[in-house]
Amino acid sequence: MKRKALVIDDDLSSLDLMEHFLSDKGFDVLVADSGSKARRAAEDGTFDLVITDLNLPDANGVELISEFKKTIPDAEIIMATGFGSVEKAIEATKAGAFYYVDKPVNLEKLNVLVEKAVERNEQAREIRELRSRLASRSSYEGIIGGNRSMQDIYEVIESVADSDANILILGESGTGKEVIANAIHYKSLRAKKSFIKVNCSALPKDLIESQLFGHTRGSFTGAVSDKVGFIGQASGGSLLLDEIGEMPIELQPKLLRVLQERVYYRVGSDKPQEVDFRLICSTNREPNDAIKEGILREDLLYRINTIEIRIPPLRERMDDIPMLAEHFLSGFADKYSKDGIEFAQSAYDQMLNYSWRGNVRELEHVIERAVLLSKNDSIEDLGIRGDGSVQWMLPFARPSFVKPFAGESVREPRESADGAIASESEDDIFERVGRLVVDNLRLSDGAGEDGARRDVFDVLESEVVLAALKRTKGNKQAAANLLGLYRPRLYGMIRRHKLDVRL
Repeated sequence: MKRKALVIDDDLSSLDLMEHFLSDKGFDVLVADSGSKARRAAEDGTFDLVITDLNLPDANGVELISEFKKTIPDAEIIMATGFGSVEKAIEATKAGAFYYVDKPVNLEKLNVLVEKAVERNEQAREIRELRSRLASRSSYEGIIGGNRSMQDIYEVIESVADSDANILILGESGTGKEVIANAIHYKSLRAKKSFIKVNCSALPKDLIESQLFGHTRGSFTGAVSDKVGFIGQASGGSLLLDEIGEMPIELQPKLLRVLQERVYYRVGSDKPQEVDFRLICSTNREPNDAIKEGILREDLLYRINTIEIRIPPLRERMDDIPMLAEHFLSGFADKYSKDGIEFAQSAYDQMLNYSWRGNVRELEHVIERAVLLSKNDSIEDLGIRGDGSVQWMLPFARPSFVKPFAGESVREPRESADGAIASESEDDIFERVGRLVVDNLRLSDGAGEDGARRDVFDVLESEVVLAALKRTKGNKQAAANLLGLYRPRLYGMIRRHKLDVRL
């Protein structure tokens, strides 16, 4: 959809200039030469951008900004003033303005501000979409995630839930294997029956058989009465065997027999028990490795993994982190009666610059701790190591009114003999660097010790990423912005090239 802008000024020449400027940038522009007309426009429509004069014949620009933040809260507002008043500019930003410009307006400066306002507006829209997706995915049996790999898992669940196919769920500890198992059971035709969950690693080795299959009275010391095991309890429903790789190897043939014949025997009994259940298994081990180590039977693996679901670790779906964090924050805010609590941008930056070895479970615990320890309605520090955020990041030219990020040394533009700024476009720079690299390559330079030629692009990628990290003092968020990358992609490059980010 086309972006919409509202321009408010009692100077008709300024209105005309702004209308043409914003139209050329792709905006659908509505103009108003008074506060009353602007109010009616704001009540009747929605806008992405508002540029308003400070002094209008029938309205105060600062008061108008306060009103607009209520009537069109999603709009970014830029105030234009011919008075150069710092005090009024501060008032305007406190009222909700994104920034201000002096009149007569410098269009180059305004262009940068408009682009940043659009970027902020897009970020706000993405957060709203994330929250919308969160709400829809929360209803999907408790699974949270919009990443492509998670969407693939949802499609598999939808396809197999109504069948009785055995499911094997693979994933690191903390990735949410049990949540996926829940979704499979509660989307199935067995949803109204029992869902029995067994952690094979938590059962005592000498009691696991009787716990699974049940026993008869007197079958062993302590068996004072008949007991229906977990398999019997799951009849008609589903059985989850978590950490299946921890089941004793001598017990696995008995489980295999149950799956093949749908019959089992309680400990101490020779009476067959018929059973009807859907088996779901999970493990954080790689099945083929477990077979090689002799802790998982190969024939059992073939039987339990009719459908295999692999859950990616959290570090491979970084785009789901804000959604998951919002979900946990909402839950813990209700639990601990901290209504209105929210994340500051610094908290999001920490989340996205952390490795999350404990996956979703670790993220949940970090959010709970942050909610409990929060002193106000804004969570700024999660207590995990991470880099700060950079709001302004212009790769090659930076206007004087935009401050550099902390620690950056800014190289001033060169001036030519006639006083004009001598600058190069990004395309010119890329072209010059490309020629420089290729013109200086020699055949001997490109070969390693074994005579194989180095991948020039691989070397360039490594050096460019390293240079970006050095320029930003190791700030990965800033480096990603500088290179026009999503942070997960930058992290992949850092790992692939084994770069030292402790700069």
